[in-house]
Amino acid sequence: MKSKPIPTRAKRRSKNPAAPARPARPVSPPRFSHPVIAMAASAGGLQALSVILAALPAEFPAAIAIVMHLSPNHESILAEILNRSSDLKVRQAQTGDTLCPGCVFVAPPNRHLMVDWDGRLALSSPHAQKIHYARPSAEPLFSSVAHVYRQNAIAVVLTGGDGDGSFGVQIIKEQGGMVIAQDRPTSQDYSMPETSIKTGDVDFILPLGKIAPKLIALVAARRGLKQRRTRALKAAPPRLKP
Repeated sequence: MKSKPIPTRAKRRSKNPAAPARPARPVSPPRFSHPVIAMAASAGGLQALSVILAALPAEFPAAIAIVMHLSPNHESILAEILNRSSDLKVRQAQTGDTLCPGCVFVAPPNRHLMVDWDGRLALSSPHAQKIHYARPSAEPLFSSVAHVYRQNAIAVVLTGGDGDGSFGVQIIKEQGGMVIAQDRPTSQDYSMPETSIKTGDVDFILPLGKIAPKLIALVAARRGLKQRRTRALKAAPPRLKP
């Protein structure tokens, strides 16, 4: 079967949706060596997330942050459910948590999830403006991960509605990251993946069962690149002082 062609890059949208303000960027932001995977899902997302996380190894050398559209009127047990089906450590995010390899953080209901410039997670007020009718929304997470982790950022847009994440994937690509979208046949609601695909900034359109293997491959490739750069720097002759 021939793979589906990925649409060419669409014209960039002139105005992004409003997002909660983040702390000002420091003069010299820290550099982060491990990849960070930002996932977004809505309708059908529990199954999709469970399948992906169950297929990732316990020693997976990347951090994961998840936004899923949830009811704001009830406490969520999403993190507990995902933790039971995964070898990774899954928990609900709190302000001040640090993204680390092998850890998965899930946005709580009614709060946007973001990453500050020091690599720590931050939650918005429960009264922050909704984006794409959602709080939490993928946009603040994708945007903040892109600006902090740059080429080490990977966005995954899963089944869901209202086109959430389509602005954020553009920022991920602008900063040198990668984007994966779930394909139509395995999506319960194709609106979110399709809207991101139409931006032209999606690198891979994959069935649900192939997303985890692709993440493992992408993370391994980034680690290999880092190791080669480190060896090259060590092998380079020292610079002579003028």
